[in-house]
Amino acid sequence: MNASTLQPAKRRAIWLPLAAILGLGACTVMPTGPSVMALPGTGKSFDQFRVDDYNCRQYALGQVGGVSASQGGTAAGVGSAALGTAVGAAAGAAFGGGRGAAVGAGAGLLTGGAIGMGTAQGSAYDIQRRYDYAYLQCMYAAGERVPMPAGTVENRPPRYYTPPPPPPPGY
Repeated sequence: MNASTLQPAKRRAIWLPLAAILGLGACTVMPTGPSVMALPGTGKSFDQFRVDDYNCRQYALGQVGGVSASQGGTAAGVGSAALGTAVGAAAGAAFGGGRGAAVGAGAGLLTGGAIGMGTAQGSAYDIQRRYDYAYLQCMYAAGERVPMPAGTVENRPPRYYTPPPPPPPGY
């Protein structure tokens, strides 16, 4: 095999896993706003509610550093993939020279990408949770109604068992 046919294969070996990782990472879409419900407060018009909603969305976005959940998740995933590639290339170069660096970079990219997807998901959910809490606090403080989940209630009466008969005399 000559060097010209080997070069495109090397490029595909690096870019194909990267494209797959980015494609899979794009499958999860976090909401761009609150994922919780708020209702207009007693005696408030819908227009007042919309103003409070807008202000509270801005407040919540500021509380999470101005980054949406999907942006934070993407940044965490790309960072992990880049770190995995760098560590893999360094390890490959240390063990196998130039060819080992390419193999190590590819392996590091795959590993870093897989770890990065988990990191991205965790980061995105954490940002969304913090956004939702800030939004709910703001809406509650603005006088809007914020439904809370109700605890579970047992509808059946508890069972009462009759005690066993006493032991026979002399037992």
